[in-house]
Amino acid sequence: MSQTPFTEGAAAAAGLRSTGPEPEAVSAGAERATPVAKPKPKPEPKPEPKPETKPETKPEAKPVAKPGRDLRLDLFRGIALWLIFLDHVPNNILAWFTIRNYGFSDATEIFIFISGYTAAFVYGAAMVQRGFVIAGARILKRAWQIYVAHVFLFAIFIAEISYVASSFENPLYTEEMNALEFLKQPEVTIIQALLLKFKPVNMDVLPLYIVLLLLFPVALWLLIRNATLALLLSVVLYALTWEYGWNIPSHPTGHWFFNPFAWQLLFIFGAWCALGGAERLSPVLRSPVTMWLAIGYLLFCFGVTMTWYFPKISFLVPRWLGEWMYPIDKTNLDVLRFAHFLALAALTVRFIPRDWPPLQSRALKPAILCGQHSLEIFCLGVFLAFAAHFIMVEFFGGTLMQIAISMAGILIMVGTAALISWYKKVEGRGGSAPKRPPDADLAGGEA
Repeated sequence: MSQTPFTEGAAAAAGLRSTGPEPEAVSAGAERATPVAKPKPKPEPKPEPKPETKPETKPEAKPVAKPGRDLRLDLFRGIALWLIFLDHVPNNILAWFTIRNYGFSDATEIFIFISGYTAAFVYGAAMVQRGFVIAGARILKRAWQIYVAHVFLFAIFIAEISYVASSFENPLYTEEMNALEFLKQPEVTIIQALLLKFKPVNMDVLPLYIVLLLLFPVALWLLIRNATLALLLSVVLYALTWEYGWNIPSHPTGHWFFNPFAWQLLFIFGAWCALGGAERLSPVLRSPVTMWLAIGYLLFCFGVTMTWYFPKISFLVPRWLGEWMYPIDKTNLDVLRFAHFLALAALTVRFIPRDWPPLQSRALKPAILCGQHSLEIFCLGVFLAFAAHFIMVEFFGGTLMQIAISMAGILIMVGTAALISWYKKVEGRGGSAPKRPPDADLAGGEA
């Protein structure tokens, strides 16, 4: 900044006398300047200090999640995919090793929670950095991609069921897999399928996730600004759903097997945990009281489920308790199922930290690989479950065959996940394709 001459006020403030007859300083009646002594050398005027201006800064964005990939999510997502596959194979002895037989919740709760967590992890960062419009567009784009995957899965799955039923002259397959309505009225049912109202057996998860993603931009915007309010509104919607029986109708009759107005609670809770909720809960999760409460509730659930398989011990559940507890509704995410999942999650977080060494081991790599490509592996699992059922019905369904087919299905899923992972690495090395933002697929995918 160029220096400016001092005014009288400035000179007085600096403690200096005037050194000469400056025109601006001479009064109108003065005839001449008063002689003065030999002037002292005029000191260099100090530059006027610039007013402090702080650089414009954007308001600090809330941290959305810890940086880096949490392999625990991939691990349990992959295990959930295996459990879903085993549960979808009827009369499968290995299904006795899935968690649904020893408690109130099953792999679906794991899947939806991780879906919400990873969706918030990926799209929360985009919303903070790029804004609501860009992040919302990405979420809706992903919902559209999953919708397209669901349509392709529907078409191929119906073709698989129809081919097996006609080739082996066994129409029971179409009835069992809820495909008979499509064969009777294909022109009507195909429209209902595109509207997500008609769904064959084992195809209920993708429509649920599509609806949750469609509602997620607004929910994520609120979660970033006021996470507690967003979670509270989710609880209110869950309670109103139970009170008034809200659900989406299905074709030809009934309602959605997974009610999105109820299951959104688990999805939003997962997103809430990703956006700082897990850190807020860490003192509670580290408490020994929480640990023992979780263990006690899991033991209670285990005892109740044993009475389902062994009627002789059903007297252990008092009549009043059974009347209050049953039915434990999966469609509307019964609170007992939700509590069972929370107990499992609390113990998992306590005993398996983020830096757990086995997560880097080769033994857990297959499950982690499947979890990292959950959309593709889920769709594959739907085909494999029906193929396994068909083989056991038409050829041999003994115990050894059940074990062999189940293990073969899991190996195919692992091999496919490894192939997809290899292909993406090779594609990434080429450098020709533009870098894509990470997608949160069915349960997080490349988050």
